[in-house]
Amino acid sequence: MAHLTRCLTLLCILSLAVAADNNTIGSGQIRLDCGASSPTGTDADARTWDSDTSSKFAPLLKGTAATASYQNPALPSTTPYMTARIFTSNYTYSFPVSPGRMFVRLYLYPSTYGNYAPSNAYFGVTAANLTLLDKFNASQTALAINSASFVLEYSVNVSAGKLDLTFSPSTHQNGSYAFINGIEIVPTPDLFTIPTPTLANGGNPNPFPIDLATGFQTMYRLNVGGQAISPQGDVDFYRKWDDDSPYIHGSGFGVSFGKDKNLSITYTPSVPNYTAPVNVYASARSMGPNPQVNMNSNLTWIFPVDAGFYYLLRFHFCEIQYPITKVNQRSFFIYINNQTAQQQMDVIVWSGGIGRTAYTDYAIITTGSGQMDLWVALHPDLSSRPEYFDAILNGLEIFKIQNYGNNSLNGLNPPLPSVEPNGKIGGRNSKGAALAAIGGAIGGFAVLLIASVGVCVICRRKKKVAKESGKSDDGHWTPLTDYSKSQSNTSGKTTNTGSRTSTLPSNLCRHFSFSEIQAATNNFDQTSILGKGGFGNVYLGEIDSGTKVAIKRGNPMSEQGVHEFQTEIEMLSKLRHRHLVSLIGYCEDMNEMILVYDYMANGTLREHLYNSKKKPLSWKSRLEICIGAARGLHYLHTGAKDTIIHRDVKTTNILLDDKLIAKVSDFGLSKTGPNVDDTHVSTVVKGSFGYLDPEYFRRQQLTEKSDVYSFGVVLFEVLCARPALSPSLPKEQVSLADWALHCQRKGILGHIIDPYLQGKISPQCFMKFAETAEKCVADHSIDRPSMADVLWNLEFALQLQESAEDNSSLTEGTSSNTSPLIMPRLHPDEPPTDTTTTTSTTMSMTGRSLASMESDGLTPSSVFSQLMNPGGR
Repeated sequence: MAHLTRCLTLLCILSLAVAADNNTIGSGQIRLDCGASSPTGTDADARTWDSDTSSKFAPLLKGTAATASYQNPALPSTTPYMTARIFTSNYTYSFPVSPGRMFVRLYLYPSTYGNYAPSNAYFGVTAANLTLLDKFNASQTALAINSASFVLEYSVNVSAGKLDLTFSPSTHQNGSYAFINGIEIVPTPDLFTIPTPTLANGGNPNPFPIDLATGFQTMYRLNVGGQAISPQGDVDFYRKWDDDSPYIHGSGFGVSFGKDKNLSITYTPSVPNYTAPVNVYASARSMGPNPQVNMNSNLTWIFPVDAGFYYLLRFHFCEIQYPITKVNQRSFFIYINNQTAQQQMDVIVWSGGIGRTAYTDYAIITTGSGQMDLWVALHPDLSSRPEYFDAILNGLEIFKIQNYGNNSLNGLNPPLPSVEPNGKIGGRNSKGAALAAIGGAIGGFAVLLIASVGVCVICRRKKKVAKESGKSDDGHWTPLTDYSKSQSNTSGKTTNTGSRTSTLPSNLCRHFSFSEIQAATNNFDQTSILGKGGFGNVYLGEIDSGTKVAIKRGNPMSEQGVHEFQTEIEMLSKLRHRHLVSLIGYCEDMNEMILVYDYMANGTLREHLYNSKKKPLSWKSRLEICIGAARGLHYLHTGAKDTIIHRDVKTTNILLDDKLIAKVSDFGLSKTGPNVDDTHVSTVVKGSFGYLDPEYFRRQQLTEKSDVYSFGVVLFEVLCARPALSPSLPKEQVSLADWALHCQRKGILGHIIDPYLQGKISPQCFMKFAETAEKCVADHSIDRPSMADVLWNLEFALQLQESAEDNSSLTEGTSSNTSPLIMPRLHPDEPPTDTTTTTSTTMSMTGRSLASMESDGLTPSSVFSQLMNPGGR
């Protein structure tokens, strides 16, 4: 980076003769479920965790055992995340261990624990005399990486017979406390300290010393070109290997592929089988088959890291597809931060043949402070004239090396994102959200000019928004007006709710008393929470002797209030459709605001796409779900008495029943559409970032085409299995709508789809689906199709898919190791492929044979990019 002075030290090795020391792999592992009341528990990877209560590792245990007030649906499991040990003074866990190197993992779920708010959790952690964390706030990290929970992994060397972990609340802020959800210790062989000659920038020998006692923090561990590997898939050390695609720079995704069917992966003596799981070496990413493109480009990854530290980068290699079997068939350069780390990297030479494993290590020095980007790039070796101008990588690990001056691995807390976690506009802390949207709409430079104006506008509107939502000035709900005795014609019960007459439609849906709701939810038992939305918690309940229902209880501190409550009841009590969630009834006793719905056994659509342990949906199931949701929206727009605009279409508001039938939900923000003589409804902007129609945001004019835009984002979300907004990605990739449009126009949309779908979508179906999504997110509403047109196109796409499957051209079981059938269209400026080579490239990753099928070339602008951090990642 130009603003930082760097020096690159290269630690180049093929053979890493790792001494196995006295540790036996798999033995001596420790897992503490901190604050747990049960003696043992099991996590999503079938590991057993012991409570720290009465544990031999926690002598004279201090601190408070606490349970999180809310279970985020994205948590991989309740163990060890739902309980925590809270410390308001220093405390040390002492683990008797055998001397040697070991992974230490800290499991953290920054949530509210009783009276302890996550914003006050500033603390430090030391392992003996090595500082792991200092003035650390887990909540900021969770927001920055857009994850409810996370794991910090360290590798430390223990010379004595015990490992002491000390948790210390920070003294720089009053009310600070420390907390920990889980501690895992996994002994390992000595993975790092190998006396190997290195090369400095000038090429002279320069040994890079790694002291035996050095501590490391795992920053990134990637299965390049393959799917993420869970800890259960790394049987030796329970390491987690992530998908590398989120870190790829620009649109140069190259080609991902698996090993040839009959090829076996062979570990060499210098690369023990615990170096990385076989699935890391069994998949790879290369630049692709086009030599002209490859010679003029790089395959590049970008990683945010803490400046001022050394980093160790470990590259894993294995040639896994024929015909690459000989020397100088594929040779390439490795660059780190624009400096040459390795010339003429020939994996066959380094490993000894196809299917044989190898890896190399490089160390880099960074200077400065704060965060910086670490660039890794591969480029074909042009000087040795290999047979294929290409590069390959199977896996990559990046470790931070401790600062020897202060024995510390601590970095700065990441900056807070400018949008709150649920992405809502108009709620609490909406100033940052509004400014982010304005910046996305008219450019990062303009943000500087309008920031002060934006603050004034938001301050002036604050009381107005509170008033409209039915809240008092102190932020609590004001009572519903004009209520009295409310009688239910369907329940046969009469409930006295006060001295006011209810205006809610008790004749169209059932009225529940508060005592009935308490009985149905076992007095709002926390273990019955299904999820949490903008209105409040959703509980699983039972009514009428066993009928399961979903009960949504309003939170008085929520950004949604009486208006949304009444709107939901008034809308859903009059609407009945197979693809709309059914409202059973409501309760407004005791100033409560509670809604009762049919129970949707399979939760939200989002839970089946990403950040979940659920089995991925097949492509056909995804199409059918999209069609169902489109039918529900089409009914809202055209089938009801008045046009109804949902205003908050997103994957969390599409629910799935036990048969995966899609049902549109959450009508709290819905609005009756314009009458025949009007084209739009003028209204205050509401919705969710990432899904918000840019034209609606700019002009505050709402039409049914605003729902079409949001649904287009949902379509891309279904195809790519990633969130609508990902603030941790490079700025051009933050907004899924913008990034998918960019890739679609470049003809490379197939490179960013869900890896699970590779090879499972027929080319014609893919083209029709992508074209439909592209038109939905057109910048101007006039260019978007109606929901009727969207529905027709999706049903046609399903027919194309079924026809392809009936013709046996693909099956749902097609291996992702084969070349995928997805063939994105050519960029309009790209010259057509020679017809003489079309046949040979039809089944390749490039998919040039579908050039004639490109769509009408709509090119929506990127004016509403919704960037979280215009300055970078």
